[in-house]
Amino acid sequence: MSVVQNLLFYILPFVLVIGVVVTVHELGHFLAARWLGTAIDRFSIGFGRAIASWRDKQGVEWRVGWLPLGGYVKFAGDENVSSMPDADDLATLRQEIVAREGAGALDRYFHFKPLWQRAIIVAGGPLANFILAIGIFAGVLMTLGKPVAPARIDVIKPGSPAERAGFRLGDVVLSADGKAIDDFSDVRMVVVLRSGTPTDFVVRRGDRQLKLTATPVRDSVVDQFGHTQRYGTLGIGQDLRPGEVVMRRYPPIEAVGEGAKQAWDQVATTVKYLGRLVIGRETADQLSGPLGIAQLSGDIAKKTAEASPNVPMLLANWGLTLLQLVASISVGIGFLNLLPVPVLDGGHLLFYAFEAVARRPLTAKVQAAGYRLGLALVLGLMLFATWNDLQRLNVFKFFGALFS
Repeated sequence: MSVVQNLLFYILPFVLVIGVVVTVHELGHFLAARWLGTAIDRFSIGFGRAIASWRDKQGVEWRVGWLPLGGYVKFAGDENVSSMPDADDLATLRQEIVAREGAGALDRYFHFKPLWQRAIIVAGGPLANFILAIGIFAGVLMTLGKPVAPARIDVIKPGSPAERAGFRLGDVVLSADGKAIDDFSDVRMVVVLRSGTPTDFVVRRGDRQLKLTATPVRDSVVDQFGHTQRYGTLGIGQDLRPGEVVMRRYPPIEAVGEGAKQAWDQVATTVKYLGRLVIGRETADQLSGPLGIAQLSGDIAKKTAEASPNVPMLLANWGLTLLQLVASISVGIGFLNLLPVPVLDGGHLLFYAFEAVARRPLTAKVQAAGYRLGLALVLGLMLFATWNDLQRLNVFKFFGALFS
């Protein structure tokens, strides 16, 4: 029974979330390539040996792999491991294509496309991730709306930054760090990455508006799933009364704009976190990898199951929460792939920028070195994030207790 529960609550949601996000990413590459008339050999949903495959009228092989953790697009003639052939490779490939199909076929192959077309195809993956996220955010805002409640302070922790700054019970936060506050959660989003940084707040106290300056401190906070995290806090809380939460629904155009704003805010928060991490203002223990995503998706599924009174409501709530998780992770995947690291889409775009300036691609040796370096960086980051996930899951404490 425990195995079945873990399958339903952790493995299945994780596979669905990652599968959708990565497949949409690859579909972005595919659609951009097809729009520009690029020859494509294969589109695979999942990895490994195919459990099902078929060909469409354009000769593209569509397949479903046995490992459903994403997918890939294979362009015709794309044999170089880094998908960035140098001048010698291009000359050889050109001769093979001309001998086999004639000179007129060259413009169908990815590596002989104009530079701007190759850049569009590469950027199509991250763009698809952002479009997916914005679409989900907008859909939720149009149908269900956004929960809004006064950012009223009902709890102030003794000795906290809020108390030292002069906050009082009943104050309503109107803005933080120059950003308008619509909901109490907005305060947390501003404060979470400002530990040790003086931050200006505007509050409404009775019929007056006051400006207060508080310096958040990094503290341990237990989230709704029972996990302890450390981030900037003010030491304030809210105790909502019945009927105070209002669902604000948006018309279509405003919903898309607000959805884009949510995606942008997530990217801006990530950039800010990485910047503070580099200068030593934040710790790296918040980085999470596949295990963290699996844990989060599973925790959300379990929480949803506990809060749902019947099966139809469970399926509806489960689908909604997983959709929102898909949107959030899709933004993260889109941003990650735009980083200028070889093996990622941003690395390809960086190489294209060099090619545009130098009028020639990088040499095979430089590309191979960049590929190895990029792969090492990505694998190192994944290993570090997995280490963090294992620590959060108390795996090391478990084995320590087991063998002590």
